[in-house]
Amino acid sequence: MLLVLQECKLTFHKLLYMRILYLLRHAKSSWNDASLADFERPLKQRGRDAAEQVGVFLASKKANVSALIVSPAVRTRQTIEILLRNAPLGVEPQFDQRIYEATLATLVRVVSEIPDEKESAMLVGHNPGMEQMLAFLTHETRHMPTAALARITLDCASWKEVGRGTGKLDWFVTPKDLPMISGR
Repeated sequence: MLLVLQECKLTFHKLLYMRILYLLRHAKSSWNDASLADFERPLKQRGRDAAEQVGVFLASKKANVSALIVSPAVRTRQTIEILLRNAPLGVEPQFDQRIYEATLATLVRVVSEIPDEKESAMLVGHNPGMEQMLAFLTHETRHMPTAALARITLDCASWKEVGRGTGKLDWFVTPKDLPMISGR
């Protein structure tokens, strides 16, 4: 009986000290207007559809996100707006300029600054940063096409402890893995 109680206590203790981090790469953007700066590029229709698919998927997973940190680029703003219409996460996006064209070190710094009362967070950004962050945290190398979404469980009591290999990839999806939205 004592052994069972100790195992339950350890399991409960471990659950208290886990964080969930979602990494989302923005959906497919348009290159139609060559006069636009990279920061200003909007989503193309395929990207809008993919953002909707990912939102529906997140809603089906009943995802809980307590912090939503997004690059302020037009394509990431549009991605998260569409996603939130389909997956009401109940959290307002915080736009952080550092995520646009961020290095791995910058992304780790952004994550380490998440308040510890936030148990889960989603980072919405760009490649190569999203792929580098995924590999850094999980030791798994994955190509993250546009609108790819990863869920990572972090074995950390504090966001400040996030580091190399502290995460386990729970799942990874791309729009090609998801059913098309009806009528498209």
